[in-house]
Amino acid sequence: MRIVVLDLYVDGAWIPSVTTDLIEVLNPATGERIAQVPAGAAADVDRAVEAAARAREGWAATDPGERAKLVSRLADELERRQDELTDLVVAEVGTPRRTARWAQVGLGILDLREAAAAAADFPWEEPLRNSVIVREPVGVVGAITPWNYPLHQITAKIGAAFAAGCTVVVKASEVAPLTANLLAEAVHAVGVPAGVFNLVHGHGWTVGEALAAHPDVDMVSFTGSNAVGKRIIELSAGTVKRVSLELGGKSAAVLLADLTDEEFAKAVPHTVRACYMNGGQSCNAQTRMLVPRERLGAAEELAKRAAESYTLGDPTADGTRLGPMVTEAQRDKVLGYVRTGLSEGARLVTGSTEAWDGPGYFVAPTVLSDVSPEATVAQEEIFGPVLSIIPFDTEDEAVAIANGTIFGIAGAVWSTDAAHAEAVARRIRATQIEINGGGFNGAAPFGGFKQSGHGREGGAFGLEEFVEIKSMQFRPAS
Repeated sequence: MRIVVLDLYVDGAWIPSVTTDLIEVLNPATGERIAQVPAGAAADVDRAVEAAARAREGWAATDPGERAKLVSRLADELERRQDELTDLVVAEVGTPRRTARWAQVGLGILDLREAAAAAADFPWEEPLRNSVIVREPVGVVGAITPWNYPLHQITAKIGAAFAAGCTVVVKASEVAPLTANLLAEAVHAVGVPAGVFNLVHGHGWTVGEALAAHPDVDMVSFTGSNAVGKRIIELSAGTVKRVSLELGGKSAAVLLADLTDEEFAKAVPHTVRACYMNGGQSCNAQTRMLVPRERLGAAEELAKRAAESYTLGDPTADGTRLGPMVTEAQRDKVLGYVRTGLSEGARLVTGSTEAWDGPGYFVAPTVLSDVSPEATVAQEEIFGPVLSIIPFDTEDEAVAIANGTIFGIAGAVWSTDAAHAEAVARRIRATQIEINGGGFNGAAPFGGFKQSGHGREGGAFGLEEFVEIKSMQFRPAS
């Protein structure tokens, strides 16, 4: 596997940071150092924003069709590099290779294709009585992205931003920055004009804060924790810039009482899979499974069987289904939540409160049952392979439990009757809700209700986040 540590990518060229400080990148499966990247400074952000500001007018004036073609070419280039990108994700995040290829890299490529397709039909201009309504790029965008999907979370932003005519400065996660470097290589290879894409590595408290507060940044698009999202709102308020936030989640899968035994036996392992995807390190993970009280025992048996089928270990091995947590701190945090859950009355169906006996930051696939809806593990985002089973007595109670957190990003409803499931889904305050295991749709909006954020990504909905709306009023001809 090729591991190359590059500098910052600014104004179409690789340049050194103004600081010599470095950040170590560790392989979470082994704990070994695999690379170092610059710990950028506010002066690096200034250079990148200046480059983006210089490129803004020319890129905004480029025909939308040409911008969309360039986004499509970038998708093609990433597809050509898919194996290399997969290797990097496995190394820096620990996602098992089979999952990394389609969920990490494949979805990143899909983001770009959906943005290009949406741009083709987007209403850039339209008449309205004596006015012409024009949708124009918002300007310079600061994109601050997390470690859990280091390619997908960048392409979800830059695909739409590029198509809209915005220039971008990306602050990738310092925990998993290598995929972003390879993306920058691909951006350069397909001829994205200098200054349209810029990449600055560094810590959130330096580079991230400088980007959010910068007076020449017109918009910040952030994916990450609620605490940091709130901080970005504070920093952005000084210049009243637009902010789009995709934050935490505590998604519920509601298994309704009318399910047959066969359907129930399908819904439970599907929910376990939706919880454990990417080691549970997904904002839309279905971490709460709500089941009729009389079926609690059956749910426990099915969930235990499903959880224990997840082979834990080396993410490069073909048979591995569950890799490590991304850092030692994340592992300890997840194990702490499991202990808290047990102390608050939950029962351990399967899993462990102890760390893996060996190298790497592993957490055993865990299922807790008889979890109170108010328990810490039912209210706070754990970001690990921990499923909480919560019993309910009535459908109204199930809806109240599903809505009973500060979050609202995703969920699921299962019923023998699809119309019944849809009716319940309409009562749940979340952005994406699966009906009986409905598949992913890259053109559908993704984002959050309540404290899961505001703004949307995906297809035309994502494109809308990066445009301003102008109206030009014309005097009627005499």
